[in-house]
Amino acid sequence: MAKKKTTQAEGDALPKLKAVYEFMTQHNLDTIELNEEGMHLKMVRRKAAQPMPVPVPVYAAGAPAPAAAGPAAASHAPAAAAAPVPAGESIKSSMMGIFYRAASPSSPPFVKEGESVKPGQILCMIEAMKVFNEIKAEFPCTVVKVLLENGKPVKSGQDLFIIKR
Repeated sequence: MAKKKTTQAEGDALPKLKAVYEFMTQHNLDTIELNEEGMHLKMVRRKAAQPMPVPVPVYAAGAPAPAAAGPAAASHAPAAAAAPVPAGESIKSSMMGIFYRAASPSSPPFVKEGESVKPGQILCMIEAMKVFNEIKAEFPCTVVKVLLENGKPVKSGQDLFIIKR
């Protein structure tokens, strides 16, 4: 039986695949998509029988009441509604990755709630594949609310900040 020859491209792909898989598992991502020269890769992890807890954004509702509690618990369910999201526009993430409010753990955050921001000012950074991408203000505004915790995963299109122009 003849052994199959591997091309240079196939030999280079395996370490990249391993690195992407490690990134996915390290940051608990379900899907990741890459486009590089001549290569398109989309990896999707299957859910385990016991799903891992998903981080809940600050503005989301808390955990639902236990179903076995009966009718008395149902009357209390509306009281556990989500905290109201402040009025204003939102700034959304342009990519998925890890959200950082500061350049390093010992640095102050780029912006704080209530702070006025100038065009071009850094609002946060999103790490994707070991690359830190700066998210900058496109216009003057005031940060009303920061919606994510530092170091938490963020999806493309997810709200990061509530702002007022």
